[in-house]
Amino acid sequence: MASSLTKDSVRPGTPGSEKTFFGHPRGLATLFMTEMWERFSYYGMRALLPLYLVAPGGLHLSAGTASAIYAVYLSLVYLLTLPGGWFADRLLGPRKTVAVAGGIIMLGHLCLALPAAASFYVGLVLVAIGSGLLKANISTMVGHLYNGPEDPRRDGGFTLFYIGINLGAFVAPLVIGTVGENVNWHLGFALAALGMALGLVQYLLGGRHLNAKSSEVPTPLTPAEKAATLRKGLIWLAVAVVFYGIVGGTGHFTLNWALIPLTVIGLIVPILVISRILRDKELDTAERSKVSAYIWFFVAAAVFWMIYDQGGSTLSLFAESSAKNSVLGWDFPVSWYQSVNPVMIMALAPVFAWLWLWLNRRGKEPSTIVKFASGLVLVGASFFVFLAPLSIAEGGHKAAAMWLVAIYFVQTVGELTLSPVGLSVTTKMAPKKYASQMMGVWFLAVTAGDSVTALLSNPAVGGVNLDKMGFVALEAVLAVVAGVAVWMYRGKVKKMMGSVH
Repeated sequence: MASSLTKDSVRPGTPGSEKTFFGHPRGLATLFMTEMWERFSYYGMRALLPLYLVAPGGLHLSAGTASAIYAVYLSLVYLLTLPGGWFADRLLGPRKTVAVAGGIIMLGHLCLALPAAASFYVGLVLVAIGSGLLKANISTMVGHLYNGPEDPRRDGGFTLFYIGINLGAFVAPLVIGTVGENVNWHLGFALAALGMALGLVQYLLGGRHLNAKSSEVPTPLTPAEKAATLRKGLIWLAVAVVFYGIVGGTGHFTLNWALIPLTVIGLIVPILVISRILRDKELDTAERSKVSAYIWFFVAAAVFWMIYDQGGSTLSLFAESSAKNSVLGWDFPVSWYQSVNPVMIMALAPVFAWLWLWLNRRGKEPSTIVKFASGLVLVGASFFVFLAPLSIAEGGHKAAAMWLVAIYFVQTVGELTLSPVGLSVTTKMAPKKYASQMMGVWFLAVTAGDSVTALLSNPAVGGVNLDKMGFVALEAVLAVVAGVAVWMYRGKVKKMMGSVH
């Protein structure tokens, strides 16, 4: 990235003479590249995951089990952002935590690259742990590069960082997906490990450009707290080892002994976290009212992500079996569909940013509630579109690739309507005491949505075929009804939001 670094033409040592990254602190280049390579490894592996799980040359599982594993994996990544943030706040600080996370992710991908089922599942757990640790902290480090929220460069810096995320996500399926599908599954996973290794190396080399605040531990554990935390952790580990030792030793262990508890945890933890915040007697009436209003946004987001994240599982598996994966006679790997969303995000995000400003100047910008309702209606509409290729496939024909592209397009527009707004409203509605933790709560909406998908698709629990017309129509209706309900009750929610607009 040296070619994109500029230097002001003034004497060295003069304020402003330091090298910058497109006018931003040089540390942004380090974090941009780290996140780009981490997303390259993550999205490349994610594009291959459901296909490998069902492939005869892979684990050859049923579509239902594959969808359950995929959904549990995604829910874990976002669930682990909570302990990821705690780990940095209380033990290592963000900078060291991200370095540890990169190493764990790389090790996880190497486990996936080994041709053994046991190491594959270990690899998934390691990647989920590492991603949770990294995701919770790298955005915080971007914020540390600027002089507080009022720094005029701050929004632009996060926009550049966002481009890095989507650049990695766009390229990954094209490279890792192609190698994994057309050459060797495990070589594809090995490429994901290489991507994370490149990101980790440049992170360590460029670490000197990061803000010193990123190395601080904000609220370090006291020796007594460390001992108590270690003791509790060892007790829970011992309980798990004994329990699963008994289950395995008696010959009763199946994959669902791991999947179902993780799914239930993904549903229970969000409820417990929000309930604990609501019960906090230190919150005043206005703060408690905002948290109550936030529950509407949380449930709406959970419904949205439940459908949206099936773009990597249900839609991908449908494309593998029932779509013409070709354009103008040119065939392409199924995993390439996963590049559609990030390239559309990069194309449409600036358009939406301009649109909101243009409407705002005319006093016509939709409220947060209306934007949320629109996101839900759009993700529901995407599954109404899905009914068309499903109908074609049921008629014994292969559906055209552009049907799937259309679904991803509608979902992307929905994402741009809901996701950035959700992040913003989370920071605005968070009680002061829970300013940092509420961002973790936002990620828990993804956990909750994916956990519902995991329960429904798991043959041992719901056993629902997610790509059947009846259930797809039901999900579409659910999202649209949820969107309409949010819109109808917008007055009540707005009143509960108090001073937040």
